Amino acid sequence: MAKEKTVYVCSNCGQDSPKWVGKCPSCGEWNTYVEEIVRKEPTNRRPVSGIETQKPKPLALSDIEVDDEPRINMHDDELNRVLGGGLVPGSLVLIGGEPGIGKSTLVMQTVLHMPEKKILYVSGEESARQLKLRADRLSGVSSDCLIVCETSLEQIYVHIKNTNPDLVIIDSIQTISTESIESSPGSIAQVRECSASILRFAKETHTPVLLIGHINKEGSIAGPKVLEHIVDTVLQFEGDQHYMYRILRSIKNRFGSTAELGIYEMRQDGLRQVSNPSELLLSQDHEGMSGVAIASAIEGIRPFLIETQALVSSAVYGNPQRSATGFDLRRMNMLLAVLEKRVGFKLAQKDVFLNIAGGLKVNDPAIDLPVISAILSSNMDAAIEPEVCMAGEIGLSGEIRPVNRIEQRIGEAEKLGFKRFLLPKYNLQGIDTKKLKIELVPVRKVEEAFRALFG
Repeated sequence: MAKEKTVYVCSNCGQDSPKWVGKCPSCGEWNTYVEEIVRKEPTNRRPVSGIETQKPKPLALSDIEVDDEPRINMHDDELNRVLGGGLVPGSLVLIGGEPGIGKSTLVMQTVLHMPEKKILYVSGEESARQLKLRADRLSGVSSDCLIVCETSLEQIYVHIKNTNPDLVIIDSIQTISTESIESSPGSIAQVRECSASILRFAKETHTPVLLIGHINKEGSIAGPKVLEHIVDTVLQFEGDQHYMYRILRSIKNRFGSTAELGIYEMRQDGLRQVSNPSELLLSQDHEGMSGVAIASAIEGIRPFLIETQALVSSAVYGNPQRSATGFDLRRMNMLLAVLEKRVGFKLAQKDVFLNIAGGLKVNDPAIDLPVISAILSSNMDAAIEPEVCMAGEIGLSGEIRPVNRIEQRIGEAEKLGFKRFLLPKYNLQGIDTKKLKIELVPVRKVEEAFRALFG
């Protein structure tokens, strides 16, 4: 007879304790311990691992054979780019995002465009009828997509053994439970045990598995932090409910870059890939409007132009407000200090609001120059010419530092019809200006940039 006992488990790192503790001794977080009922299994019992295979033996590194196996084409350029060129056979991919953001829509849409693969779609949240209605709305039905509504891990392995699919999709990992643990589905112990078992299955059978995961109110993947360590790739599907587009961002990727992002537009008939995000992120007309500067940013391998908006006004209340949407607030405060100290603009008693248009979050340091240009444009109520684009990192002494991949940034601005491009003076080396139709304006300090913009 298996013994039952109660332990307290840290929801952040998975560390367990026989009694409740306020601060986790492993990760240092406060009030993360929750009560779990676990059942001790006999030591000779092997945990669930799906399909049995031979036990591995230690091998010398030189004896391991590596086949150049092609990646699985998902028939979605944005998803392929974020995954690093396609889905790796035997990999475990976790997709997380807000409720209703479109995670299941993205996965179902991808499934419908892969008729050459046999796919098993395991739904723990929706009925088969709901999935059929969604597939009809997304216009297209794949004959090789098998749907099963199941929450028991053991039964899922039975279905996998019977159907022998090329790809397994589990929606969602928080609804799956194993009989070896008596806690409820979605608990820390269940999520940890089920995901570890699915990982073993993926590696042993060389079958790729896509997991859909919930997120908590802080925005991170729900369940223990060890879930993100177990999987090979973590993709975050994000966006605002009030905006029409969604961003697929790679947080962790063992087979590619984590700097990539894919952009989709949410429509009635599903998600449309946005191949040219610059046209989507730029408003049609901002001529004569102060506080707007166009930045040439790069996320991953793709350049795109984004609109940086700023509003500077006199502080009505005692303390001036500082607010930034889509940009690091601490970096904005640093840029304001540079403007005050090095250039002489008095902004200490003014409210400053900054917004990256379209709901994007940008970490590229090259948008420092557009940010301070938009702030000064709003402060002086002087508009920047609509055909001017810029990129440059600002140092603490007021110098404009060089940025990477400047040719791609210039090429994107030229393609969209911009006439002038402000860039760091050091970046001008090695660029053949004769072939360009856009005028390059090299600047070394912040003062030079402002003279070029405002005269």
